[in-house]
Amino acid sequence: MQRCLRRLYSAIPDAAATARTASTPLAVRRRRLRKQPAVGTNESDATPDGLTPTEFARYQRALAKGELMGEDGLSPTEAEWLEKLNGRRSRMRGVRQLLNEDGEKEVRVVGQKIYLPNIIFRLVRNHTPAGQPYNPYEATFRISQSVTKTDVRSYLQAVYGVKTTYIRTDNYLSPYTRDPADFSFSVKKVYKTYKRAVVGLVEPFYYPQAKEDMNAADREKREKWLEENFGMKLLEDARTLELLRRTRGSGSKFRWRTGVTAQRGNILRIISQRRAARELAIADTKERMRESRQTAEAVTAS
Repeated sequence: MQRCLRRLYSAIPDAAATARTASTPLAVRRRRLRKQPAVGTNESDATPDGLTPTEFARYQRALAKGELMGEDGLSPTEAEWLEKLNGRRSRMRGVRQLLNEDGEKEVRVVGQKIYLPNIIFRLVRNHTPAGQPYNPYEATFRISQSVTKTDVRSYLQAVYGVKTTYIRTDNYLSPYTRDPADFSFSVKKVYKTYKRAVVGLVEPFYYPQAKEDMNAADREKREKWLEENFGMKLLEDARTLELLRRTRGSGSKFRWRTGVTAQRGNILRIISQRRAARELAIADTKERMRESRQTAEAVTAS
């Protein structure tokens, strides 16, 4: 019974398995496509026991070599092997159970303490393609490039008690920009260079106060609160004006155009709207004339 409960606890949900498959690195996907067909967008490539293709291949190799055979001559099943593997992955590193003078077991820190620098773990929302639901079994962080996967796992476990299943990292290198006026490197704009860490979670985490999960009244209340405290609309207008100021022409023939006629697309949209309104008015007039004629004929006949 105890083994059955451990098995149910170690089995990750379908959403977590789907997120793990979707976040697989591109090189790993290409290598797996040589051996098996591709899976769908919202599907997982795990086996019924929860093993990924890489873990399943590793289990098959160890089983063929006889490395998994126990003293009783039996080999563990896929589920038992995966449970042991996950237990080793999520173990508390740097500690060991030792016997004291009284013969009792106690936990001692045998590893060397590492003091991380003054860094910031910035939590951001997951990248969710259009038309797909937000996956709560993943969390995305922006961290310093000096932080490793082991540091991320230890930090989340020690500080917040968050257990992780996998970690994917990639580096964002800031671009080297030019001056938009003369396309020279005389004016440099500093962008943030960071590392993105996509972390798989054991327990689901829902981003607080997500507007996509609110009804119309709560969403309007949330947007009003953001506008009153942070001035989101004011910041957006200021950003637009600054963009126009930097990108507008500087010649003598330049004319500052604002309003609905500032772009060709807006002009065409206004023309199409007026044309549709005119055609609707003509159709309405024809219908009223037809009705009046039918009414007049009926009165004359009576």
